[in-house]
Amino acid sequence: MTDPTTPTTPATATLLMIRHAPADDQGRLVGRRDVTIRVDPAAARALAALVGPVDRIAVSPAMRCRQTASAMWPDRDADRIAALWEQDFGAWEGASYAHLPDLGPMSADQLAATAPPGGESFADACARIVPALESQAAGGGRIAVVAHAGTVRAALSRALGRPGAALAFRVAPLSLTRIDVSPAGWAVGCVNLSADGAPGEALPGG
Repeated sequence: MTDPTTPTTPATATLLMIRHAPADDQGRLVGRRDVTIRVDPAAARALAALVGPVDRIAVSPAMRCRQTASAMWPDRDADRIAALWEQDFGAWEGASYAHLPDLGPMSADQLAATAPPGGESFADACARIVPALESQAAGGGRIAVVAHAGTVRAALSRALGRPGAALAFRVAPLSLTRIDVSPAGWAVGCVNLSADGAPGEALPGG
């Protein structure tokens, strides 16, 4: 029996952040909409092999994320976590990339704080997503998180200390970003790694 007066060491964890397979976005901004994806079964298996063994799987409720998780681990269940959804782009949702508004010159921190009409800023999204990731990490072990580019960047923002810094990173479909969590803090292990070991090619969309 554990002595309740004995200090306990917080669990260490590895968050294996995976962006979903390429989405059929038809050149439009995709945040909260459900769209189909193009899953290459061989590519999904290769990424699962790169990720290695996982203790549990957390997934955004978006269909594109659930389908990606199923392709990578067909015999495993995943916990759906609503907080892992992509940023809410409000009035910009579904707009073609060519017709998104020009926000003019902004610093990364200003951009992170800017919300589309009726939506949330990236900083708002981080405030929603990061506590869910912290909760997953608190259980320790290796946790696969299959979600969106914004979700991956939110994890990076936690490690880097501010949302604006995370906007500098590209996050490709079917790519791996590893965050190591320990009592010393959150550390970035790798970003945007594809199954062939090279940086992935980032595409627009969530």
